[in-house]
Amino acid sequence: MSHESGKRPLEVACPQCKKRVAWSQDNPYRPFCSKRCRLLDLGAWADGTHRIAGEPAMDETSIDEWVAQAERDQHLND
Repeated sequence: MSHESGKRPLEVACPQCKKRVAWSQDNPYRPFCSKRCRLLDLGAWADGTHRIAGEPAMDETSIDEWVAQAERDQHLND
């Protein structure tokens, strides 16, 4: 949406501080209100504060155990 059309630009809440901010090409930090809020959010993802719920990812040890168990099961079925 542009200002030229007479419509107000879409406003969203900054995900970090909740300040209302215009969603426009004029805001290089959208959906954040500032570089500071964008970096704070990135830091929260990096340190694990923000995370997406779900099953934990398998690490290499788990994969190795799974493969070893599958091989044992295969030998028992032969």
